[in-house]
Amino acid sequence: MKLVIKLIFMLQHIIPSKTRRKILELFFQKPNENFYLRRVVREVDEEVNAVKRELDILVEEKLLLREKRLNKVFYTLNKNYLFYDEFLRIFTKNSPILKMVYDNLPKLGKIKYIAISTRFAKKIPIKDEEIYFLFVGIVVIPELEVLMKKAESLYGSPINYTVMTEEEFIFRKKNNDPFIWRFLKQPKIMLVGDEENLMK
Repeated sequence: MKLVIKLIFMLQHIIPSKTRRKILELFFQKPNENFYLRRVVREVDEEVNAVKRELDILVEEKLLLREKRLNKVFYTLNKNYLFYDEFLRIFTKNSPILKMVYDNLPKLGKIKYIAISTRFAKKIPIKDEEIYFLFVGIVVIPELEVLMKKAESLYGSPINYTVMTEEEFIFRKKNNDPFIWRFLKQPKIMLVGDEENLMK
């Protein structure tokens, strides 16, 4: 819970506009979608003038791209924006799925690491033998299974994940296990633990 509170406080401090925070959360939680003004207003539940003003600011900053199609203006994330990856990590950690995982950590056992592929955040499909989530530690499997079922219903598609004890994880790293190194070489978001130690 401390992480969630810290993230909320940080976002309120760095981005004092509540409407802007809600717009950014919407775009980064649906990074491959485009939105017209009325849809943004509906999804963030704020006044149209406030939403339009914040969209204009984000376009001016080049975080959003604006494109006119027939009689509608559409907005999309600019994935070439200088701080795109940094914002993606922040708003992924603040997403309903990761907040749910973090809030339920005490039920999951003694977790050393939870690492998430940025392909999960970017909604990029993966192969059956690949994973979005890596859990390392002494994990209560039935609790995790229930939690991940709920996460899949929020995500809208299966979420491949794997669980290892710390000993197994270290052994497989040392022996250059292709499954684990294929995941470790990808860009990651750490929910629990430190990436430098994860990679040692």
